[in-house]
Amino acid sequence: MRPTLVNPKPTVNRMKKISLLTLTIALAAFPFISQADEAKTVSSIFPAQLEDAEGNPVEASTLKGKTVAIYFSAHWCPPCRTFTPSLVKFHEANKDKDFEIVFVSLDNSAKEKKHYIEDVGMKWLTVAGNRSEDGSALAEKYSVRGIPKLVVLAPDGSTVTTEGRNDVSGAPDKALEKWKKSSDS
Repeated sequence: MRPTLVNPKPTVNRMKKISLLTLTIALAAFPFISQADEAKTVSSIFPAQLEDAEGNPVEASTLKGKTVAIYFSAHWCPPCRTFTPSLVKFHEANKDKDFEIVFVSLDNSAKEKKHYIEDVGMKWLTVAGNRSEDGSALAEKYSVRGIPKLVVLAPDGSTVTTEGRNDVSGAPDKALEKWKKSSDS
């Protein structure tokens, strides 16, 4: 009896189909892999577009690699107006140390927000608008029940503290070092 020879073409075609299927699955999964990597950065916490103090658009990606404090505040709030000048000084002293503040306005109008920013000299980023959907989502995410509230995030987006106001008020010269040390552990 003569052995039957296997035709190599079906094997090659089968291998091509398997390779094509593998490539298709990998490409289909790529957006999810990219999103998982992006979720590990602080910039992914915010809307893609923020604003500077003058209202100019700024990409949230500029926050990548930084310790970021989210400041929930409003002009109409007396405790906010008392604390904000201290936070302005704190930011000025630490702005060159991979640190940034993002303001989430709970003001009643855009005009009130703008006046507040100019009045106290906030030279940091802000979530666009006042009482915006993006700002409300952040307030909900961090369980903001009262203002002023300063939530500090590590460069990977994890929460370092929701009590940053106490650190800035109590020991402003040690607060950033404390937050960075906490985010390293």
